[in-house]
Amino acid sequence: MIKMKLVKINRNFILAIALVFFLSLSWVGTISAEAEQTEPHLALESFSNSIADIAEKVGPAVVNIDTVRMVKQGSPFFSQDPIFRQFFGEQFKDYSRTIPQKGTGSGFIISQEGYILTNEHVVHKAEKIKVTLSDGRKFTGKLIGSDLDSDIAIVKIDSDDLPIVTLGDSDKLRVGEIVVAIGNPYGLQQTVTMGVVSAEGRSIPVEEHTYRNFIQTDTAINPGNSGGPLLNTKGEVVGINTAIIPYAQGIGFAIPINIPKKNIDELIKLGKVRRSWLGVYIQEVTPEIAKQFDLPEDAKGVLVGDVVKDSPAEKTGIKRGDIIMKVNEKEVNSTGELQDKIRDIDIDKKASIEVLRDGKSINFIVKIGEMPTVDEEGSEFSKEKVFSVQTGLKVKAVTSEVAKELELPWVKGMVITEVIPGSSADDMGLQPGDVILETNRIEMSSVDEWEELINKLEPGDTLLLLVFRNHHTYYVPIKVEKID
Repeated sequence: MIKMKLVKINRNFILAIALVFFLSLSWVGTISAEAEQTEPHLALESFSNSIADIAEKVGPAVVNIDTVRMVKQGSPFFSQDPIFRQFFGEQFKDYSRTIPQKGTGSGFIISQEGYILTNEHVVHKAEKIKVTLSDGRKFTGKLIGSDLDSDIAIVKIDSDDLPIVTLGDSDKLRVGEIVVAIGNPYGLQQTVTMGVVSAEGRSIPVEEHTYRNFIQTDTAINPGNSGGPLLNTKGEVVGINTAIIPYAQGIGFAIPINIPKKNIDELIKLGKVRRSWLGVYIQEVTPEIAKQFDLPEDAKGVLVGDVVKDSPAEKTGIKRGDIIMKVNEKEVNSTGELQDKIRDIDIDKKASIEVLRDGKSINFIVKIGEMPTVDEEGSEFSKEKVFSVQTGLKVKAVTSEVAKELELPWVKGMVITEVIPGSSADDMGLQPGDVILETNRIEMSSVDEWEELINKLEPGDTLLLLVFRNHHTYYVPIKVEKID
């Protein structure tokens, strides 16, 4: 009897505990359901308020920039037609007119003295600059300084006690981080868009320039946004919106703010950016080039295609054909790395440059100079067709007349007169007017020498050309092609 009573009590106890457990689960589930309904709402509301706070805080310092530049318009109707001129005279021959061309962009105020940071291309060659603040006030802007290579410019307006932005640190940006853009796309003032950092360190070719280390973002950036700020969630400027790819969706670019931060003082004081300069034309070491220089196929470093006369490199003894391996004891694996390392060295400071020459390592101490303006205009020449199917090139020897026409300082080499479309030479970017000085590191001075060397090669062999173009040389590897 006693045992059965104990069993009965135990069963009742167990049932009571189970009931309490299930009731507690139900209570917890109710709380969780309520939390699921309230917490996301609160988080979303808080996030939304944060973006609105950024727009409210920074918006007053974002300006609209309208420009007018004068452009020359070509002759109208048929004035370029020789038959037209034959009947109506030569008075129309050089007829052209200059017309105003309007542009629009954005900028942001970086000091209460009225200095505004924007893109160079927004104010490029502008004769009139009008700045409109968010409160509707309008000012005449004056271009203080600009830099084409980094696409930044400083415009000043005569006012004080202005709202300003806070410049952040673009080096701390992370891929996936939320960013906000404010600007005037299509002239729609104070437009706010949001996205994330899609990538960093992008190289973007635009016409004749390649801009490096850009921030890629999916934040909506449209014409008119250029020059406006890209902001982090603290409301700090981390970039300057500067470029879009018109045929892509959701891809925009911005200049990391740390680039102009280093140059703002120079732009204001000097009107330009002074750049550190070594004085070499450089190119990547490809497997084909490595083979010609008896290097491993995966060789690192940067090949010197040419050395500028009177440059720091020439004065120190660096030569064409040297492979730069290290700068200040740090390895160099690409042309971009070399440019960045030289750029980070102050002008007039000394740097250690290690090169590989004929299989031997040589160390140079170079005093870094200031980059000058380089004239890179080419010239025309008279064509003469001497055919060489295997290379995809037509060439002729450089005569005194050709040298004069091309403004060459010497009479030697083979001038390219035609590049066959679709050939390896075409793929590598060779052009009529390029002068071939060496073929497989052997100097060329006649068509016979050229043909003799080419005829010894088999289809698929690599031909290393030393090419002279626009007053400097560089190496080009091309594949010898089979004759059809």
